Amino acid sequence: MPVEEKPCALSYSRGPSRPLLDLTIGGLLDRTASRYPDRLAVASCHQGKRLTWAELSAMADRVARGLWSLGIRRGDRVGIWSTNCIEWTMMHMGVARAGASLVNINPAYRSHELQFTLHRSRMKALFLWHKDKHADYQDILARACHDLDLELEHTIYFDSPEWPAFLDAEGRLPDYVDPQDIADIQYTSGTTGLPKGVMLTHYNVINDGQFLAQGFHYTEIDKIVVPVPLFHCYGCVIGSMTSLNTGAALILPNWTFDPRLTLKAIHDERATSVYGVPAMYVAEFALPEFPTYDLTSLRTGMMSGAPCPIELMKRVLNEMHIGELVIAYGQTETSPVVTMSDAADTIEVRVNTVGRAMPQTEIQVVSTTTNEPLPRGEQGEICVRGYALMKGYDGDPAGTALVIHEDGWLYTGDLGVMREDGCLRITGRSRDVIIRGGENIYPREVEEFLYTHPKVSEAQVVGLPHARLGEVVCAWIRLQPGAEATEEEIKDFCKDQIAYYKIPEYVRFVTEIPATLSGKIQKYKIREFEIEARGLQSVANAATA
Repeated sequence: MPVEEKPCALSYSRGPSRPLLDLTIGGLLDRTASRYPDRLAVASCHQGKRLTWAELSAMADRVARGLWSLGIRRGDRVGIWSTNCIEWTMMHMGVARAGASLVNINPAYRSHELQFTLHRSRMKALFLWHKDKHADYQDILARACHDLDLELEHTIYFDSPEWPAFLDAEGRLPDYVDPQDIADIQYTSGTTGLPKGVMLTHYNVINDGQFLAQGFHYTEIDKIVVPVPLFHCYGCVIGSMTSLNTGAALILPNWTFDPRLTLKAIHDERATSVYGVPAMYVAEFALPEFPTYDLTSLRTGMMSGAPCPIELMKRVLNEMHIGELVIAYGQTETSPVVTMSDAADTIEVRVNTVGRAMPQTEIQVVSTTTNEPLPRGEQGEICVRGYALMKGYDGDPAGTALVIHEDGWLYTGDLGVMREDGCLRITGRSRDVIIRGGENIYPREVEEFLYTHPKVSEAQVVGLPHARLGEVVCAWIRLQPGAEATEEEIKDFCKDQIAYYKIPEYVRFVTEIPATLSGKIQKYKIREFEIEARGLQSVANAATA
């Protein structure tokens, strides 16, 4: 008798059914503050400032009333352009309580990018510092606003008398905020190459935070060190929203990432959790004084935002005492996390995969040609459906429709394989986004800027492998006839105009760029040439999870 073959399971998985919270950020803050009024909510180590949950809730009310006094109403946009500080958290909570939408602006933005964001977001108020050691924000803002018709009515600097006056202003709280209102607008590189405003609702981020916290097994006694930026989903959702859901304390080590101050914060605060992209953990291990920090209080943490080298993950598990280290996968459009390993998972799962579908989330891997679900074990495009999907790209329904299809599936552009156990392994990206140290860079955005240089005739940008950052930017440039330029000239042109992480690490001047007969640029050939020419084969072939 012939043996009947069992049909192959399809690459589809749905996370467990768990209750979803129908709350706003302000409502959840009320609940947490009533449960744990005197417990630490946030500590800004570099500022020497600390707030309990009761104090943070009171500060959120003051921010909300201040916004009312400025004429900000439900649905208006309020920008924050700052590195990590306690004021960031106050604004995050306060803008949400006011029913407005917080527009998170990357502090690395310079005039070119800031101008686009100010115009596209239609923000009515902007909160920022005058300057820090990295940039003069007041000067960049002035250049960005020059000859531009904006809806921006109020600019308030945290380091001026305007800020305390704002907090003391008389105003009122809104009568109603809906959990489906937009809480955050996060700018990320999209498929067209221009930054897109990803609209995330209270419902999106609160519930992602709830399920993340369950995966970390957080309670009110936990302390989470967050060296990743708050303007990014990693900080303001995986950090702030897990804290808000559980009463765990949020610990900010510094304005920006500093490996020494991160380890010091863990040591001094007796932290139980720490976050980072792989490059951050590498920098911490590289410190000569690494063994002098007491990290034994750590229990859990996350390594995410870029491919995670397997050997590095093993070091984090063993030498940083993070026995319950988890790995996650997602993107800004999905609030952000849609798969995650659990703290109780085996090391094998946490080293070799990005875990399984989050609660109330569907994951499938489909053919890149037919969009049909593939058998488990076959590579295809990762698709996501569920509560975490963004409301859409701000002012761009066509762009939204390109990634979220009528059946509700979001096509991530990432390639992966679903194992028999339902865990997902990331294998690549079908779109050529460059991920440098956790920052997404879309090549076309950099190319379009390079075209503004008077000597540049053509520019093509690719990502090259980098041992510490994952990838860096490489530009191939054809100059105008008769023109001459140097690599440093191109880099200097980019400085103060585009974010530092988008500036090409490598520049090659060429007379010809590989293309098909139909004229389509063969970027894979550029990348292959550069890997060979620069001896990057070992880095390109390094094992990652």
